[in-house]
Amino acid sequence: MDAPVDDDATLMLAYARGELSAFDTLYARHRGALYRFLLRTARDPQLAEELFQDTWSRVIASRTRYTPQAKFTTWLLQIAHNLLIDNHRRKRPVATGEEAERVFEQAAAHEHKQPEHVLSEFERRRRLQVAIEQLPDEQRTAVLLRLENDLSVEEIAEVTGVGRETAKSRLRYAMNRLREQLAE
Repeated sequence: MDAPVDDDATLMLAYARGELSAFDTLYARHRGALYRFLLRTARDPQLAEELFQDTWSRVIASRTRYTPQAKFTTWLLQIAHNLLIDNHRRKRPVATGEEAERVFEQAAAHEHKQPEHVLSEFERRRRLQVAIEQLPDEQRTAVLLRLENDLSVEEIAEVTGVGRETAKSRLRYAMNRLREQLAE
């Protein structure tokens, strides 16, 4: 049975054959999730924008070599993740938790001004975002791939280039830390 016309892999193969509208569809379908992943992982809008453009440039450059061995989303996020790692290696000592710590302290100070028993949905989401920002890089990446991109443990392992058990462990530790922070 043939794959549906709107299947990502089919669209990518069509783009490789020169159908530009197939790329437009893929871009429209995945740009939001890709940008959110990069922004939340890099924690720098300017860097996220740069990596977003670089990711799509790599997709364009490798269109003729594309083979649908994994889901298109997994392949796309793997490109983005590799670019994040390359960038991190180039700028290694820059990353500190000071900004995230400041945001967490501001959120905590704001929370005490309101009745403790009433938390709006916005505040809960913000607390989750702050808690995710506090996670170590590997755990944050695993959680974002799971929660925002709905990837399986196997797909997270593939995107991040680690074994299944390592990906599972990172996800488990991250979820436990999030539960602890949100329970406070």
